[in-house]
Amino acid sequence: MLRPCAEPEPKAAARPRPQVNESKENENDAQESLRPIQTTFLGKIARVYLTPFSLSNCTSEQLKCSLSQLEEKSNNEVLCKKMKLKKTPEVKMKATPSKSESTLLRSSSKDHSTGHKLGQKSSAEASVLSVDMESSDDDDVHGDNSDLDDFSGLSPYERKRLKNISENANFFASLQLSESAARLREMIKRKSPKCKRKKPKKREDEIGCRRSMRLLKVEPSEISFLPPPVKTTVVKEEEEDPLLPPGPLDMIPENEDDNQLFKGLLQTWAEMSKTCSKSYQKGLSSIKSYKANLNSMVIREDTVRKLVDGSISSVAVHPSETRILVAAGARTGQIGIWDLTQRCEEGGMFRFYPHSRHVGCMYFSPANPAHILSLSYDGTLRCGDFSSAVFEEVYRNERSGLSSFDFFTEDASTLLVGHWSGHISLVDRRTPGMSDEKLSSSMEQIRTVHVHPVHRQYFMTAGLRDIHIYDARCLNSRRRQPLFALTGHTKSISSAYFSPVTGNRVVTTGLDCKLSVFDSSCISSQIPLLTTIRHNTITGRWLTRFQAKWDPKQEGCFMVGSMAHPRQVNIFHETGKMVHSFLGEGLASVCSINAMHPTRYILAGGNSSGKLHVFMD
Repeated sequence: MLRPCAEPEPKAAARPRPQVNESKENENDAQESLRPIQTTFLGKIARVYLTPFSLSNCTSEQLKCSLSQLEEKSNNEVLCKKMKLKKTPEVKMKATPSKSESTLLRSSSKDHSTGHKLGQKSSAEASVLSVDMESSDDDDVHGDNSDLDDFSGLSPYERKRLKNISENANFFASLQLSESAARLREMIKRKSPKCKRKKPKKREDEIGCRRSMRLLKVEPSEISFLPPPVKTTVVKEEEEDPLLPPGPLDMIPENEDDNQLFKGLLQTWAEMSKTCSKSYQKGLSSIKSYKANLNSMVIREDTVRKLVDGSISSVAVHPSETRILVAAGARTGQIGIWDLTQRCEEGGMFRFYPHSRHVGCMYFSPANPAHILSLSYDGTLRCGDFSSAVFEEVYRNERSGLSSFDFFTEDASTLLVGHWSGHISLVDRRTPGMSDEKLSSSMEQIRTVHVHPVHRQYFMTAGLRDIHIYDARCLNSRRRQPLFALTGHTKSISSAYFSPVTGNRVVTTGLDCKLSVFDSSCISSQIPLLTTIRHNTITGRWLTRFQAKWDPKQEGCFMVGSMAHPRQVNIFHETGKMVHSFLGEGLASVCSINAMHPTRYILAGGNSSGKLHVFMD
């Protein structure tokens, strides 16, 4: 009804008003005020405020009261609209207001238009709400779908919606969620007693944090300074490998309670005749016969025994031709002697403890077959005399660890000892007190020392990445320049040895997986590289390093352990060709250290678990 009255408003607003003649303007406005633009001004606007409520908590009487109130409000709105329509002629007869009043009327008309729209919306919402409440009331009271048919003005969708609302309300009321929630709260309060956390007690001996005396406003004289903390001296535990006392040690086997067997071994050892130190005087066999003899060497079940505890670091074979005696040195400082002539399970094996750390080098004396000399990393070099059953002390140097030694003279009276620090000592066993002469070298570290078998004034040392050949006549405490330096390895070197008969060849072993053979026939001029053999020498941390050593029976052939499967020990020629591989069911581990009998075809190999494997014909 009010829409046609609001249409002429833009024309009245767009018309200009001259300010010269106000009386005429007012007259014209009085005539034009008969238009319904001024009738949009209404005194009051009906507004409906809605509040949320739950159907489950309301009773039927409360719903009826709310419906009656909504009907009264709607009737009042209709009466107000009728009264405003009756008052419109009076407004038309009134004089037009001033300019300020007209602007006020325009703003009020805009508010009324918006308010009228809101009133329509609120009235529509109120009517829908009233219908919803009536339907819910009917559903709660009667609980039948027939009551919904009374609302003829509602659509089927609204009827279905009202039905769903009532059913949901009845369902949630039947669940009694409020009662169960109250019960849970009571149970939680009962089961969760408030437990106070115990504060840790401060130790009396604990030193508090430092605070400023200036901020505490305390004079320095009133503070008693804490005494300085007492330095606790940590008592070092006993060393894992304590040094044995200096001097001779009794040769007492650790694994034999009955000394009768050991006494029998000493007696047979003393009766053995001396063997010739130079086996090449009997003549060297050809390569063909040498291969045939190697093929006849086999390993049996009774030639594999655990001789020592720990990894084997050195092996030596006695040069006797009547008995088979093999010795092995371990990292624990043990020395094991095995007499293979006795074929019983435990008989013929004896263990001794002449050292505290692992034995790095060991040889039978070329002058006296009843002597075995052993060098240990604990700085001692001892000679085991089986004729007197004593381990005599030959050399001792606790400041510098010993790495290797060799016989400087044929009668074994003078020894050449290498130190890990790179120094060399010339030890004379004939002088009292075992005096030594220190020789300087250009090596940072020495692993092996080997003397030339023919020209014994020359010796060779292998270190980190260098192999030097020295002349002992030209060395003293100041001069340390080598004659030659052999090159060819890119990583650390494990060993370097002259050939046993003539010394015309040198074989070296490095961690770069190379076996190198040099020509040392003319030491005075140069030493060229002859052959390089690719061989896996990476043993890792737990296996002893490989050392390629010459076979004393055959010039130009050397033996070395292998990482290949099945486990084996290889024999190479100086030209790089493989001569033979020792295999067998008894060889199930890597033999890092190997030694050959000087005259017989007997090979002894030691692994890192203390087992000794013997191949023999």
